[in-house]
Amino acid sequence: MIEVTNLTKKYGNHVAVDHLSFRVEKGQIYGFLGPNGAGKSTTMNMITGYLAATEGTVLINGHDITKEPEEAKKSIGYLPELPPLYMDMTVKEYLKFAAELKKVPKTERQKQVAEVMEMTQITDMQGRLIKNLSKGYRQRVGFAQAILGYPEVIILDEPSVGLDPKQIIEIRDLIRGLSKNHTIILSSHILSEVSAVCDHIMIIAHGKLVASDSPEGLQRRMSSSRDGASMEVELTVKGSLQEVERAIMELEEVESVENKGITEENCVKLSVLSKNNVDIRESLFYALAEAKLPIMAMSHLEKSLEDIFLELTREQTEMVEPIVVAEGAEKETETVLSREKEEE
Repeated sequence: MIEVTNLTKKYGNHVAVDHLSFRVEKGQIYGFLGPNGAGKSTTMNMITGYLAATEGTVLINGHDITKEPEEAKKSIGYLPELPPLYMDMTVKEYLKFAAELKKVPKTERQKQVAEVMEMTQITDMQGRLIKNLSKGYRQRVGFAQAILGYPEVIILDEPSVGLDPKQIIEIRDLIRGLSKNHTIILSSHILSEVSAVCDHIMIIAHGKLVASDSPEGLQRRMSSSRDGASMEVELTVKGSLQEVERAIMELEEVESVENKGITEENCVKLSVLSKNNVDIRESLFYALAEAKLPIMAMSHLEKSLEDIFLELTREQTEMVEPIVVAEGAEKETETVLSREKEEE
């Protein structure tokens, strides 16, 4: 579907994207995560042909985005972070114009415009000027534009930025609906958005790909790499710290116990790590019950997507390099750099 190989973008001495390589397979929602300034929007712009890469290639259905841009772009629908809308047009006028630009056959334009308005639930707004729409509806118009021509891949750059909670939920539902017939690449730094809708997550930091897996796969991989594949259980137990620790450490499956402090009167909170990822919850229950130490709360701690994201990007995000624009660089380069600093 999409194959990115050694994709690199440099602005003078600053490397915005650093030899990025990945594949996008058909029929999934891909989340493209990264901290501000990681190079997400730059990567999206290169994939769609908006920006030229310094090095590397992007193949879309076998077509090189640089050498065969028209053929490659037929397979892509793109919604930038700022939708390319004409505010003085009505919704229907704008979509007809977008269909013409995309070279949708004249005999199919009216039908497709009606279908994408229905899909994005903006049919009732078709006669209204875009400048009079709310941000949520403008975003839906942008979605409709991206869907026109029914491309196989839809690329969404920060689709929910600036929306209120209700609008975010509506956009998520729309993305899930579109995934039935389209492959979707979703760029975002909002972790809850990615975890809620994506089948596969790619994390980029400092222009490099640092992880690529399903959300579940990332959790398993990060849990396995931590503490020798230990299972972590958090407990609140009624009793003294000394008594509780002694009862727990008698279990062979226990690797270590960490005191988390006193949460309420006569209760202690502890974190218990098992050996070899053994599930120790049942053993803990019986051991503490036998010692007459009541368990007030017990939970199995797993790494959240937020934990994984912070751990993978911590080192890279601490590295700060100055953005240097080569003397005499094109004005377009300066504009893109400005956008990177403000939006990423």
